[in-house]
Parts: sequence; C-alpha cells; structure tokens
Amino acid sequence: MNKSDLITAVAGRTDLPKADVQRVIEALFGEAGVVGTELRRGGRVQISGFGSFQVRKRPARTGTDPRTGDVIQIKAAIVPVFRPGQALRDGVNRRR
Repeated sequence: MNKSDLITAVAGRTDLPKADVQRVIEALFGEAGVVGTELRRGGRVQISGFGSFQVRKRPARTGTDPRTGDVIQIKAAIVPVFRPGQALRDGVNRRR
C-alpha cells in the first residue's frame, strides 16, 4: 500500500473527502509532519494499540562494497525505528 492507496482507504472508511484525508496524512507523516518533527527532536511518538516510533543511534561499522568487494567504513547514524504494539502484533498473527 502506498500513500495514495492509504488516502483512498481512509477516505472510504471515514466518508471524508480525499483532499481532507491527504492533508491529515501529510500533517502526520509528511516531511514537516508531526511524527518526523518529534523524531528530529529526539522524541518518541507512541500510538496506543498500534506502536511507537523512536530514533536510535547506529554506531559506525565496516562493510563491504557489493560492486567491488572492497572494505568500506560506514558512518554512525541516527535512524528512525518502529516498534509495533501488542495489539498490532496480535492482529497480524491472527491473519495467518
């Protein structure tokens, strides 16, 4: 499911116009959205029953260039991570 599919699905379930749903999705997940802004501040976004978004520090490490096989140094980075909540995990496992 991509962003436009998500907008269509939410609009169908809520009877809201797609334009309104698109503005909400952008406000949450867009480049200047609530989730991204909070993560850039080093915070955490927790949605009960769904999961939490947070940032973690990934240390520098050595890797291999797949084209040449040479050893390369990969810089340390701060990466966003998502940890699903128990309700989401149970719902996904129920489908199998």
